[in-house]
Amino acid sequence: MPGPTTFPHGFLWGAATSAYQIEGAVREDGRTPSVWDTFSHTPGRTAGGDTGDIAVDHYHRYREDVALMRDLGLGSYRFSVSWPRVQPTGRGPAVQRGLDFYRRLTDELLSRGIQPALTLYHWDLPQELEDAGGWPERDTAHRFAEYAGIVGEALGDRVDLWITLNEPWCSAFLGYGSGVHAPGRTDPVAALRAAHHLNLAHGLATQRLRTALPARARVAVSLNSSVVRALSADPADEDARRRIDRLANGVFHGPMLHGAYPADLFTDTARVTDWSFVRDGDLVTAHQPLDALGLNYYTPSLVSSAPDSPTTRADGHGAGAHSPWPGADDVAFVQSPGERTEMGWSVDPTGLHDLLMRYTREAPGLPLYVTENGAAYDDKPDADGRVHDPQRIAYLHGHLSAVRRAITDGADVRGYYLWSLLDNFEWAYGYAKRFGAVYVDYATQERTPKSSARWYARAARTNALPARTER
Repeated sequence: MPGPTTFPHGFLWGAATSAYQIEGAVREDGRTPSVWDTFSHTPGRTAGGDTGDIAVDHYHRYREDVALMRDLGLGSYRFSVSWPRVQPTGRGPAVQRGLDFYRRLTDELLSRGIQPALTLYHWDLPQELEDAGGWPERDTAHRFAEYAGIVGEALGDRVDLWITLNEPWCSAFLGYGSGVHAPGRTDPVAALRAAHHLNLAHGLATQRLRTALPARARVAVSLNSSVVRALSADPADEDARRRIDRLANGVFHGPMLHGAYPADLFTDTARVTDWSFVRDGDLVTAHQPLDALGLNYYTPSLVSSAPDSPTTRADGHGAGAHSPWPGADDVAFVQSPGERTEMGWSVDPTGLHDLLMRYTREAPGLPLYVTENGAAYDDKPDADGRVHDPQRIAYLHGHLSAVRRAITDGADVRGYYLWSLLDNFEWAYGYAKRFGAVYVDYATQERTPKSSARWYARAARTNALPARTER
């Protein structure tokens, strides 16, 4: 067994991004609008009216960005494919110019010795599919499976790790429940219908990928499973924890990992919907064998049943007036004491350890990857143009230490993907929040590795945690 600061042989050190947040080039080579193009161009939806039209221009600068990855010693890069760049209307044949970009990107990665990890869906639903009803409609799941097959056949010879969905909770409950993400709808029934059809889409896409990919390829999903804690031992607070856990976690890992929704999820949401949109055979389809499970973690949630608790806004993620929690909009989210990131999220590495151990118990034998983890801080260049971010180094050291402790405790964690490689478009927050290990001057597109990037590069090259202090 490796020592307390070293990681198992073959541990993957990576970084992650998503298409709409970095690519730009939204009208080039046949790409059509996604729900995020529409949402970000709607006044009042994003901070400062920011959009992903240019973002960090990765579409034109991908070779420069891959060179940065090589310089940082990354073993893997997790990126997403833009659905409307490949299949502009969400149906029908592919646009080869769109696929060619991802062929060039993967070839560039492989030439630098970096393993590509491909996410099929990171929230950029083609607008035409939203106009037809979006994720609340069953047909969208079938369209997604068709798209998965197209990408699988085009890139299956180059990519070994495939992720169907990224954080389907956000797609369903922030997109259709609270409305703070695209497409900006506020309908609790639509949110639950969307959640179910995302489960179905995952299963259908996994089936399609199995026929399109070579035997060596691995299929996974990335869930932002929440670590939900009760404010007190009071039974009412514990019940609030249970209700949020079912809506945050059970709604996806139930069907995907166990082939069934938790029974109490139906009871908890009975006043919202009767779940008649679940058809015979859907849960069998959603429950496809996986080769790995991706977990995204940023901060735990602390909940209470007390309406007069000192709370954050309703979702614990900065949502507005509409709750994303169907049937549990009376639960209070309490701000934990202690250090917070620029997102207002508490810094608590114990939650990552707890999450990894939970899925070690719930999905024994299934390899785990931390497919996102990171923090936003107010990074600025100094007089010499360098960017020092000791808070991010401390954050990464704490959370990677939690990963290492989980491995010691029996978790089969195969890799870690830092969020994010580059500062980028942070969804409804626009360009106001910087998660990147590499600083981007948005006016010039100049890239500057922060001190955390150099720290993370030492970790990747030595397969061990450097000291917490900055060099």
